[in-house]
Amino acid sequence: MTGDDVRALARLLPEVIEGTHRGNPDFRVGGRVLGTLWVEEERVVLRLSPEAQEMFCEAEPDLFQPLDGAWGRRGWTNLDLYDCEEETLRDALLAAWRITAPADLVLRYEGRPG
Repeated sequence: MTGDDVRALARLLPEVIEGTHRGNPDFRVGGRVLGTLWVEEERVVLRLSPEAQEMFCEAEPDLFQPLDGAWGRRGWTNLDLYDCEEETLRDALLAAWRITAPADLVLRYEGRPG
């Protein structure tokens, strides 16, 4: 996967907009960052729940690693794009969106009454 793939897939999620965080492209929903793209390093850093972080890191340890320190303990997770399959990237972006998006938006997206 590439940075362009991340951009295209992130924009498919409801109400996601692209911005900039510390000079890098980022993706936001409800005014909160769900992921930051590091183009030159071919990676994306995603905001995951601790449970999702653990699941992704155990399933694909060559692709997913928690960030060091407090950021990683709060769920921020590095995803190396080079060997990443599209389905894995889609799943990770959706997991990041679900934890970051406002609850009413997640409910609407999932078709549940709010």
